[in-house]
Amino acid sequence: MCGIVGYAGPVDGVDALGVVMEGLRRMEYRGYDSAGIVVQAQGALAARKKAGKLANLEELLSLDPLPLAVTAVGHTRWATHGGPTDENAHPHHSADGRLALVHNGIIENYAALRAQLVDEGASFTSETDTEIAAHLVARAYDEVGDLTEAMRLVANQLQGAFTLLALHADVPGTVVGARRNSPLVVGRGKGANFLGSDVAAFIEHTREAIELGQDQVVTITCDSIEVIDFAGAPATTRAYHVDWDARAAEKGGYPNFMAKEIDEQPRAVADTLLGRMDQRGHLALDELRIDASALRSIDKIVVIGCGTASYAGQVAKYAIEHWCRVPTEVELGSEFRYRDPVVTAKTLVVAISQSGETMDTLMAVRHAREQGAKVLAICNTHGSTIPREADAVLYTHAGPEVAVAATKSFLAQVAACYLLGLYLAQLRGNKFEDEVRAILAQLARVPDQIQQVLNSMEPVRALARQMADARVVLFLGRHVGFPVAMEGALKLKELAYIHAEGFAGGELKHGPIALIEPGLPVFVVVPSPRGRDSLHGKVISNIQEIRARGARTIVIAEEGDDAVRPYADTLIQVPRTPTLLAPLVTTVPLQVFAVELAMAKGHDVDQPRNLAKSVTVE
Repeated sequence: MCGIVGYAGPVDGVDALGVVMEGLRRMEYRGYDSAGIVVQAQGALAARKKAGKLANLEELLSLDPLPLAVTAVGHTRWATHGGPTDENAHPHHSADGRLALVHNGIIENYAALRAQLVDEGASFTSETDTEIAAHLVARAYDEVGDLTEAMRLVANQLQGAFTLLALHADVPGTVVGARRNSPLVVGRGKGANFLGSDVAAFIEHTREAIELGQDQVVTITCDSIEVIDFAGAPATTRAYHVDWDARAAEKGGYPNFMAKEIDEQPRAVADTLLGRMDQRGHLALDELRIDASALRSIDKIVVIGCGTASYAGQVAKYAIEHWCRVPTEVELGSEFRYRDPVVTAKTLVVAISQSGETMDTLMAVRHAREQGAKVLAICNTHGSTIPREADAVLYTHAGPEVAVAATKSFLAQVAACYLLGLYLAQLRGNKFEDEVRAILAQLARVPDQIQQVLNSMEPVRALARQMADARVVLFLGRHVGFPVAMEGALKLKELAYIHAEGFAGGELKHGPIALIEPGLPVFVVVPSPRGRDSLHGKVISNIQEIRARGARTIVIAEEGDDAVRPYADTLIQVPRTPTLLAPLVTTVPLQVFAVELAMAKGHDVDQPRNLAKSVTVE
């Protein structure tokens, strides 16, 4: 949600416009509906902004070029206050045009601040909450004569979530930023420095980054980076190296990023599992810096996440309860703190977020810690807020995920949850060491099994193209197949914009069967016949029930499961895996189906309508 880029380069360096526009292109995946850029040149500011995609801004720049500059700020906006119009696009200016500012987030007290400014004679050209920040920072600068101090003073007046970046015509070669509850990272270059919503903004130029903490102000020039907190004191930061390069965030010959990222899933899972054994053959999670005695004493686990991450948590619940015998709940991050949850010092809260900036999940993390719980983050993004505020972090190593809808990050999150469950089982004595090693060996084979699934997906693609006119698709599953069904439905909603729902197979006769009508496509995720109790037979009964009412059954079952053949209009086979690990292979056909159907409908699968990659406001 919203992409921000700031650049301060040397006087004899490259044109800032190109650097910032490239950064905005690399962050298009975050979701946006307008774009703008401002440069500082010849003692003045010059800006261009346009509603719509970045191509609209590029066309405007070709017709009305900006002057050469070595300092610039760019922004892609996802509308909150005010519609996606040219007037509401960022940057926004002070009344005298000497200051320009861009903003990610929501300023919750903007109405009171705007009313105060209007009373003092200010006029506004947009409907945004951002424009009040431009007026306030400009006024503070006129009073104190220092842009960093002006930003600090204003940041203390604002409530809500925000990242602010500002340029001033009187302060050449300088970009000043501030962050609260919204992402901002620094890129340290050679003779140039960068600011961005994430490292994708500057990965083309440097892989050396600096984490900014909560409530900090940063000032960059071509040769300096200074960080203070909102109280004005020097702030502590942490430098880190980004372990992927610009090529990882490029399509590499694929029609879209989503197709590429689906194909990268074997590597994403393998890298998440890599290096997790110590010299004694024990599972070792070095990032898990929570005291072992605290982990042994936990009596409840609460997994929190939003969207796809919450479905990864649903899979985790089955595995953790089975391996560890610890009661495990799964909560939506957006609901957790509003229902007065019961968490104590003996509760472990596991927060799952690809970006590490998901605002609902971040607020849930803060609430859990206030109640005394230990918090473990499962995250794909180094330097992000949720891992920094958690007690410990287990990083997935999926690499950059550019497409808005999650694919490889989901499988990596599930794999990380398995590692956590096995680690706790080993630590608490629920599993013997040889049992843990045996399951890890099974996990190690899964990346090759995912590749086998990917190699056999052409019939699924053909099926999706045939079903491009479908208006409703249902998904059924049981046990770990239930969250897989819900994730399959979510992917179809996100990408194809058609109604899709995932149901637990056992609930079919309690209402959902009323939806079945002749020709209705229903995906059924069938558990292994070698699995728990009699679930396999029960799911076959579900298939018979819906088929008898005319449904078109599309069945995902493991190789060798011949019992389902008579009841499947379409059979999709996946390699045999242990029951708890099955989501790593059964999810893949549903991803491929959703992408192909959406493409057949002519949709942009990387940037679905109304969606943003990182939801940084509640």
